[in-house]
Amino acid sequence: MDSYPAVEDHGLIGDLQTAALIARDGTLDWFCAPRFDSPSIFGGLLDRRRGGHFQITPDGVAYTSKQLYLPGTPILITRFLSPDGVGELLDFMPVAGAQATDHHRLVRMVRVVRGSMRFRFECRPRFNYGRDRPELEKHPSGVVFRAPGQALTVSPIRYAERLSDEHERESTADGVHLVATLHEGEAGGVVVETGCPHPPRPYPPEEARELLEHTRDFWRRWLGRSCYHGRWREMVERSAMTLKLMTYAPTGALIAAPTAGLPERVGGQRNWDYRYTWIRDASFSVHALLSLGFTDEAWRYQHWVEDRIRDAEADGVPLQVMYRVDGSPDLAEEVLDHFEGYRGSAPVRIGNGAADQLQLDIYGEMLNSLHLANEHGLKGSYEGWRNLVRMVDWLCAHWDQPEDGIWETRAARRDFTYGRLMSWVALDRAVRLAHRHGRPADVGRWTQTRDRIYEQIMTWGYHPGRRAFVQHYATDTLDASLLAMPSLGFVAPTDPMWQSTLRAIDGELVSDSLVYRYDPGATADGLAGEESTFTMCTFWYVQALAEAGRLDDAQLTFEKMLTYSSQLGLYSEEITPAGEQAGNFPQAFSHLSLISTASNLDRLLDAHG
Repeated sequence: MDSYPAVEDHGLIGDLQTAALIARDGTLDWFCAPRFDSPSIFGGLLDRRRGGHFQITPDGVAYTSKQLYLPGTPILITRFLSPDGVGELLDFMPVAGAQATDHHRLVRMVRVVRGSMRFRFECRPRFNYGRDRPELEKHPSGVVFRAPGQALTVSPIRYAERLSDEHERESTADGVHLVATLHEGEAGGVVVETGCPHPPRPYPPEEARELLEHTRDFWRRWLGRSCYHGRWREMVERSAMTLKLMTYAPTGALIAAPTAGLPERVGGQRNWDYRYTWIRDASFSVHALLSLGFTDEAWRYQHWVEDRIRDAEADGVPLQVMYRVDGSPDLAEEVLDHFEGYRGSAPVRIGNGAADQLQLDIYGEMLNSLHLANEHGLKGSYEGWRNLVRMVDWLCAHWDQPEDGIWETRAARRDFTYGRLMSWVALDRAVRLAHRHGRPADVGRWTQTRDRIYEQIMTWGYHPGRRAFVQHYATDTLDASLLAMPSLGFVAPTDPMWQSTLRAIDGELVSDSLVYRYDPGATADGLAGEESTFTMCTFWYVQALAEAGRLDDAQLTFEKMLTYSSQLGLYSEEITPAGEQAGNFPQAFSHLSLISTASNLDRLLDAHG
């Protein structure tokens, strides 16, 4: 446990209330409970010595390992291959349901399919981000780790007890270590539980098998609702399941990522906590999920965002950039000084100080998603409309001011072009909704404000010398967020002003098909360190190429981008120049944009013939 596995060498499992990451060597090194945004119980991903882990791995033998998912599910299979035997570790979490609960189960089943293999089981939880060392309680059929306010119960799956005469067991004050040899056809396993209502007990193999089958059947039924049958079905379906895994079932909130503190560059300072629900990310999810036919998830989001608008109106404040999965607004940022960080990348932050930033683009993303949902028959309530009117009226009075922007810079506020673009989108979609349903609103004011924003962007957001739309009004720096302009209907993809912008982005922000969101050396973003390419921006680039008629370029760029995914088809936020995943993992933004891009590219390729 002294070295850190690559970010991409992890698989994600979850139960729709929390999730876990399991490395290719069989180490569970990230797990928070009872929710995604709860303190970690296993946090070895951020500190191998202090964070805690649960490892099941071959012992005393050279091996190679590979990971795959059971088809149509997020049930993870890790295969260990050696000359003397082949073993398989199967990890999954039974679905927790739509009611918030402290009881979560993680099932780890290991078997040997050829020859024999000696395994090491090592369970060392560290509660509260490694700050609370547990006390170990031994029971006749398992152990319980206890810390203030939390407990972790570890129970054997009964067939493991056949190994009682050929294993070595060692317990310390805060961990359990077991070494056992399995022969072909033999199996072992454990069930790990938080909030367990009973002492440890042996699980019969039949019960473990039933949990597996129920979990498998749930996911395959859910995936069977997808209406996507395009060219990239396997990647699209994996992305859809990944997004579902990052959705908090009790509220329908989609988190940005299940991890915190993974660096955008190893050794750098850009290490953020993404275990929260951004208005922006959740809004983009509506586009992706509706394109696949998942209307229930889009409906849940609409209710969630209506609740956030209502709460903001009640408190007399604008929308916050992000919220906790239960909708609460407290995301105070702090640094975990006792964690060394992934591969020494400190500081490790929890909470997120960007929650209180002014990011005007969130209003456009939210209104665009509500407009799209409305087109699919998902209509909001009267109360929801009244709250929406007040929010749009607020935007009419506050759009023309410097802000922090989509990239959450921690420097001076700017008149970001993307923020103005999305303010235009917000007003345009609000006007359309009011006209479509004859709803009461000051549509004249909304229309006038929308048109003022349009003229301002065309006057100040376009740099004649660069012949390109630029990041903000006081710079000539390019910004990949503006790749969304044609798809949002602000500018025609054939407009000469857009064509020259796309050529400029081609020349400055694109590196062998991968796209940087901006050049940090050319703009002060308040943070030291270099940037990697931004996965979402690369997918947006594909859409911009396709809409501009460059279909061959678009398809090749998309196919190249698929080669950068992990072995399991997962993406983090960024990709380094060496082709490694960087940042929190997996990232909702990346998978949302993959789905939307695949759907749009399919449509354009089919139309082209």
